[in-house]
Amino acid sequence: MVNAYGRIQGTAQVQNLWLQSSSYTGIFATTTAPLDCPVEGCVYGTALNYQGELTKLGPKLHEKPYLAPPNAPILYIKPKNTFIAHETPIPFPEDSDYLEVGAALGVVFKEHVTNVSVEEAWDTILGFTIVNDLCIPHDNIHRPAVKYNARDGYCPVGPWIVDRDDAPNPDQVVIRVYVNDELQQTGHTKQLVRNVRQLISDVSAFLSFNPGDVLLVGTPENRPLIQHGDTVSIEIEGIGKLTNTTVSLKEGVR
Repeated sequence: MVNAYGRIQGTAQVQNLWLQSSSYTGIFATTTAPLDCPVEGCVYGTALNYQGELTKLGPKLHEKPYLAPPNAPILYIKPKNTFIAHETPIPFPEDSDYLEVGAALGVVFKEHVTNVSVEEAWDTILGFTIVNDLCIPHDNIHRPAVKYNARDGYCPVGPWIVDRDDAPNPDQVVIRVYVNDELQQTGHTKQLVRNVRQLISDVSAFLSFNPGDVLLVGTPENRPLIQHGDTVSIEIEGIGKLTNTTVSLKEGVR
């Protein structure tokens, strides 16, 4: 059995969920009740934290305004309006033909975190979840892309939070993305520029986390594209599977 935390739809509190082992993803819920989004804190995204992303950008990193590869974490925020739960429809935009899938491991904090060392970072973690860091495709990496990545429903989270002590090593997990049940992307957190402990330490040096906040470790390069009506599933080894389907804004969302 795996200890996890989740929120049953219609309830206000996050509660313990005991999960059973199943297949490579590691776990499935013992409850058949629909689950709500398991987090309420701020979600901080991390850009360019996979080596493949930096390699893909190549010479662009030496152009204005950066002139060099980043030497500190590059962060952005997914606000609360973007949060939706596992199996909740994703609103598909009317002004784009595609959405980009951002398969991310989310680190959920259990306490107030400020300026912690690499050695202290592990003790600040409640557990790990899956996040789909969705955005409308865009080329501009020089300015905050709020218009493209902070729309309603652009941050599916869940289905649950796996307890830190029952989760696999977060620096050694496989991430797979399926679109309409076909494998579209495979990533591995061993390719992180900053591993989980180092990332927490570096970010907490200038930004405090509160209990329930989430730090995304990054998204692998070559993000898959999805269209209206597509079903996207993100599987992270030992954490589970997050699935959502895109619907038009006219159809509405739950």
